[in-house]
Amino acid sequence: MEPIYQYAWLIPVLPLAGAMLVGLGLITFNKDVNKLRKANSIFIVSLIGAAMTYAFALFWSQYQGHEPYTQSIEWAAAGDFHLSMGYVIDPLSSLMLVIVTTVAFLVMIYTDGYMAHDPGYVRFYAYLSLFSSSMLGLVISPNLVQVYIFWELVGMCSYLLIGFWFYRKAAADACQKAFVTNRVGDFGLLLGILGLYWSTRSFEFNEAGARLQDMVATGSLSGFVAALFAILIFLGPVAKSAQFPLHVWLPDAMEGPTPISALIHAATMVAAGVFLIARMFPVFEGIPAVMNTIAWTGCFTAFLGASIAITQNDIKKGLAYSTMSQLGYMVMAMGVGAYSAGLFHLMTHAYFKAMLFLGSGSVIHGMEAVVGHDPVYAQDMRMMGGLRKYMPVTATTFLIGTLAICGIPPFAGFWSKDEILGSTFAVNPIMWAIAWGTAGITAFYMFRMYFSTFEGEFRGTNAAMKQTLKNEQLQMAGLAFGPGAMDPRELTMEAPGEEVDPGNDEHHSHEPHESPITMTLPLMILAVPSVLIGLVGTPFANYFEHFIHAPSEAVQVAAEAGEESLTEFLIMGGNSVGIALIGITLASLIYLRGKIDPSAIAEKIPALYRLSKNKWYFDEIYNEVFVQGSRRLARQVLEVDSKVVDGVVNLAGLVTLLTGEGLKYFENGRAQFYALIIFVAVLGLVVFSGMT
Repeated sequence: MEPIYQYAWLIPVLPLAGAMLVGLGLITFNKDVNKLRKANSIFIVSLIGAAMTYAFALFWSQYQGHEPYTQSIEWAAAGDFHLSMGYVIDPLSSLMLVIVTTVAFLVMIYTDGYMAHDPGYVRFYAYLSLFSSSMLGLVISPNLVQVYIFWELVGMCSYLLIGFWFYRKAAADACQKAFVTNRVGDFGLLLGILGLYWSTRSFEFNEAGARLQDMVATGSLSGFVAALFAILIFLGPVAKSAQFPLHVWLPDAMEGPTPISALIHAATMVAAGVFLIARMFPVFEGIPAVMNTIAWTGCFTAFLGASIAITQNDIKKGLAYSTMSQLGYMVMAMGVGAYSAGLFHLMTHAYFKAMLFLGSGSVIHGMEAVVGHDPVYAQDMRMMGGLRKYMPVTATTFLIGTLAICGIPPFAGFWSKDEILGSTFAVNPIMWAIAWGTAGITAFYMFRMYFSTFEGEFRGTNAAMKQTLKNEQLQMAGLAFGPGAMDPRELTMEAPGEEVDPGNDEHHSHEPHESPITMTLPLMILAVPSVLIGLVGTPFANYFEHFIHAPSEAVQVAAEAGEESLTEFLIMGGNSVGIALIGITLASLIYLRGKIDPSAIAEKIPALYRLSKNKWYFDEIYNEVFVQGSRRLARQVLEVDSKVVDGVVNLAGLVTLLTGEGLKYFENGRAQFYALIIFVAVLGLVVFSGMT
């Protein structure tokens, strides 16, 4: 089977070639290439399909027990410094290749229907292909330098895709926010990589981890310094996987088209952070302080995301906070040593979250026929309701994804989340209690989302609700209705060089409609793994853990937790299902049966409601401390520059001018006058010397 490994580099190269060819075509023959919309999409989808087929072949070879394969070439050398580039195919990379290619393939099929009328259709496919290539290159990287290169490429592609509709102010702001926030984490990652190389003289994952542990054990390196390097590296995943406190970019990333939201949240950017933690596990696992930091960061992020999601009305932002919460579970699992459980949840979550995001895009597509293309109306769940009658395929698949993320057996999310909770309980019962409570909140807000969207009566034609939502939008923009008020359409700009649909804000139907087959087919395909893929990791026959396990046995607790008895499984599983059922029941009483008024609850706990509604005020705090703080600092620096630095320079110039003007009167060309000056100067020196 070795020949199949020799050409594994083709997996990231195929989508890269597609992106380059289409991109060059757009640069050189823009109008002609844009006319060949279907040809370009078929070309891009075919290349990612070929990469997906190859990824499955490699995965099957690894599952059959083939040894990990590494191919490398020397890229740079100077003295005793040697840097290699290449690729590695092992169980972890082969699994990630399958996840990324399958989700990317289905997202690209879905894109054909969702972006059918968008003038940037071809450009979007080129970006998607480049994004997929960057992530595929990341997962097969054999060392930290190559990881960092692709890590930055992933960040660049996310910037391009989140800001795809860059002529909309919200999208332009969102992509800049994502870019800047991720640069904070990436700078920490870069410092950590350099520190790790300084101490271990290696960029290789296992080698660096082993040397670091040996150096700490022998006392040649301080444990504090080793922990500092590891935490700096962890800052990279904190930003990419939207962990507290660098999580603020993820909800705003919803300003990009829905297909990229699905790809970012399921298989590429946010998955990159969890993947890097798994790759760096040999470094992290030997430092208990770092493992605790990772675990508590994930635990708090899981709770934080869930607590904010319960008050979100935008369907995509609700799912974004859901992603943030589920990523917290994965990071927490890594921190407690549950390596297999964290990656298992990464796999199951990729499929059902991709389906949920694509389902939300299908809902938006159906709503736009009634309310127009304004996201204020098309994405707000208060304008929805009763869509199950109009969109049965979307509703059914969305319900499957909701049940999966809530951890209801036998859906995929139950098995992976239960394994995380069981492993966490064995390590830290307090952490387990927080994660267990978060599972109940997850069930509540997800069924709130489902009931508000698909059950009840359709509210899309409610003029009063549309007016309320528009008022909210204008209040957020610091505007108000009345004479001289700004038109909401002025909040956006026109796309330069692209012809915008003139009917952008007009509706042409009184009822929503089901999406075309190019959009519903990926939903139906993703529904299958959302239901069944969890069966590969049940406690009774855990094929996943047999295939994916920690690089070493330094952390024993997670392995012991995975060997739970049937009684322990029933107790732990029963607890997680029980809290989920409580959340579902509460959501049904409020949003399905109308037995409880949600506004009455909000009035009883106004402080908590405002805390959740305002996202714990992180945006306001960061704006005041970092944005406004940096502006204040810049103004002070400007004052110093203009008054002190410029003052010194101007004073020096003035002194030079005055002395020059004065000295010119002494240059008269008379030798007697010069001799007199010299005599006076010498006399002055003599007198001065005599006095001293």
